[in-house]
Amino acid sequence: MIYQSTRNNDLKVSSAQAILDGMARDGGLYSPASLSDLEFDWQGLLPLSTQEMAVKILSALLPSFSEEEMAALVRQAYVGKFETDELTPTVSVGEDTVLELFRGPTSAFKDVALSMLPVLMTAARQKCGVTDEILILTATSGDTGKAAMAGFQDVPGTRIVVFYPYGGVSPVQQAQMVTQAGDNVCVSAVRGNFDDAQTGVKRIFAQVEKKGLLQGKGVRLSSANSINIGRLAPQVVYYFRAYANLVRGGRIAVGDPVDFVVPTGNFGDILAGYFAKMMGLPVGRLVCASNANNILTDFLHTGVYDRNRPFYKTTSPSMDILVSSNLERLLFLLSQDAKLVETLMDALSRTGVYRVPASLKAQLDKVFYAASCDDLGTKEAIGQVWRRYGYLMDTHTAVAYDVAQQYKAACPAHAPVVILSTASPYKFPAAVLEALGETADDDEFRAMERLEAVTGVPLPKNLRGLRDRPVRHRDVIGPEDMLTYILDKAGR
Repeated sequence: MIYQSTRNNDLKVSSAQAILDGMARDGGLYSPASLSDLEFDWQGLLPLSTQEMAVKILSALLPSFSEEEMAALVRQAYVGKFETDELTPTVSVGEDTVLELFRGPTSAFKDVALSMLPVLMTAARQKCGVTDEILILTATSGDTGKAAMAGFQDVPGTRIVVFYPYGGVSPVQQAQMVTQAGDNVCVSAVRGNFDDAQTGVKRIFAQVEKKGLLQGKGVRLSSANSINIGRLAPQVVYYFRAYANLVRGGRIAVGDPVDFVVPTGNFGDILAGYFAKMMGLPVGRLVCASNANNILTDFLHTGVYDRNRPFYKTTSPSMDILVSSNLERLLFLLSQDAKLVETLMDALSRTGVYRVPASLKAQLDKVFYAASCDDLGTKEAIGQVWRRYGYLMDTHTAVAYDVAQQYKAACPAHAPVVILSTASPYKFPAAVLEALGETADDDEFRAMERLEAVTGVPLPKNLRGLRDRPVRHRDVIGPEDMLTYILDKAGR
């Protein structure tokens, strides 16, 4: 399988090179030209363990690596790092199934991919004969930063710099990042929101490529965001895991469709579900769940993407995003028209708005459903599910749960529903505690302790004692200073 830029049919690379580069040099994202012609035995995966599934799926999507090579990389990435060998267990909550993606080393869904990406990056570096040091450059809306730094901590031949929005992540998420150990890791707050940080990162890639700013320095840039195909591909695995669990539990028969509800900000997690569908998995509807920043809901309803709107800080901050980067890959895969995608992305950059053609909108309608849930709905969902089922959700999962109920009411003929749970409730303890009818003060670490006492749900080991860890990273910069900051880090 050859990867190409979403904006240029002539810019093609191997999967290893795509992982190494992170972004295409023309500003596009690397994508398979198509997944429809991929010969893949999806039914053969159902009896396998999660790690065995990962080997089959990743070697198919990233064919620079043989199954034997991928098996070694998967073992290195996952063994002993998650609470369960299944990695992403499923739990029945009422008539729905919750796919728990937060059982990894940083209690967020990003762990599944960001445990894998460092070993893929190292292997790709060797495969491509690259001797330069890889400087990983990443913007985070909360969870990617910690998971990426933990994954790349002290990995030879790599350094990582993470930017997060100042005041735009939860105190627990911030504490996880600023206390991260490792001689090769660095994190800085950026004054602004996630879109400011993400746009700044993209500008750095563009300026470094255009002006050759790192030539001769023995350093090259890559990314740990889901703009990197090596970050996106591992997320495909847990859709197969969830489906196999439903078959094993007698909830469905092999071949029955399943609908997946995904709390969505940057569109990477839900795009992984579309990849799974294109690989043969009987995915029915992919339901895009947004918070008050409901730009994706509006887009999927109207075909118009308009980022010129108010930005809201919500209790589900990892979804506080107005520019969803991975949507570009979906538009390319559906349209097979790189020129169209280039035109749409140019309009987004210049005016903040684009409209997809009617034919493309019709394709979106066949696969996707979208709805949103504000902070009040999020709070009500957390309390309701706890009282009714004794299941504790974080704020992002609660958005998805609320949207799942909206979807089922609007579409009575729906398939069985799987809700993706993307973070531990202990990453947002004050909001969760208040949703249970308790009072939370401004100290999120006291809220953690209180939440554990009230619910009896164990606090994850990686979050216990977080308050007392030494702060190692204190930088706060403006978006205009990001390029200088990176060039300084690259020169050290």
